[in-house]
Amino acid sequence: MKDTTCILIGAPVDSGKARAGCLMGPDALRVAGIVPALTGLGHTPRDAGNLSPRPGSTPAALPAHIHAPAETIGWTEALMDAAVAALDEGLPIFLGGDHSLSLGTVAGAARHAAGCGRRQFVLWLDAHSDFHTPQSTASGNLHGTPLGYVTGRAGFYGFPTVTHPVAEQDICILGLRSVDRPEREALQQSAIRHVDMRMIDEGGIARPLAAFLDDVARAGGALHVSLDVDFLDPSFAPAVDTTVPGGATIREAHLVMEMICDSGLMTSLDLVELNPFLDDRGRTAQVMVDLAASALGRRVFDRPTQAFSHERSVT
Repeated sequence: MKDTTCILIGAPVDSGKARAGCLMGPDALRVAGIVPALTGLGHTPRDAGNLSPRPGSTPAALPAHIHAPAETIGWTEALMDAAVAALDEGLPIFLGGDHSLSLGTVAGAARHAAGCGRRQFVLWLDAHSDFHTPQSTASGNLHGTPLGYVTGRAGFYGFPTVTHPVAEQDICILGLRSVDRPEREALQQSAIRHVDMRMIDEGGIARPLAAFLDDVARAGGALHVSLDVDFLDPSFAPAVDTTVPGGATIREAHLVMEMICDSGLMTSLDLVELNPFLDDRGRTAQVMVDLAASALGRRVFDRPTQAFSHERSVT
């Protein structure tokens, strides 16, 4: 990937689910070295600091079990505007924060793409499809609703209007392995491409990704990549509230990011659901930084050796 201005936008969003900790994610990614990693690849990172949510209130029309809706609405408004502004200047990297931040980042990216006469495509790297609405989610956690929101599903009372919904056929979810029944039924009735771990086990991860990237390229589209920690198997990335065994391996994840880099199509990136409180000596934060580096040009032979333990032997 050519040298790029990478705008780092901290989004310490912790309102999309009940368990606290993701608000520490942006600073953990900074401590793990995302700025020097990008600088070392020849890019120009600019850290815009952390955003704050806009003030808001809880709409009466939302179901009563929804967790912290006013705060998430405020975050959506702030992130939508931040995405539009940052895309005018370079490639925004949103440092999360739970996955509800993508209600704003994807909707903002889609608005920007429409202003440029381009289709917005979304690659969703996640164990979950996040296609719920406030009415369909049993947990009340809005981090399970971003794709429902940005595709224009009904029921998001009080949220900013999605002026340019992302077409379902322009979304690809990779790594699915935890989808509840209402969400599965809605997903199967949609045109969203979804690749679960069984499909990856049987046929590999490269083929469906390559087909999707080819479609983005043919359309001259903008590509937003949203990387959830739980895309990875928790044995490699433990710092996430929603651990689901059987996820992508480190090698599969790096292959995905390297293919994204080779395509030259990525225009914006989310790094989400990192909960440093659950991490093991910063291991997951470092993995997320390494994956971002792969998406922006690092190759296997460039990757430094790292130790996550002080018990490293000397030979």
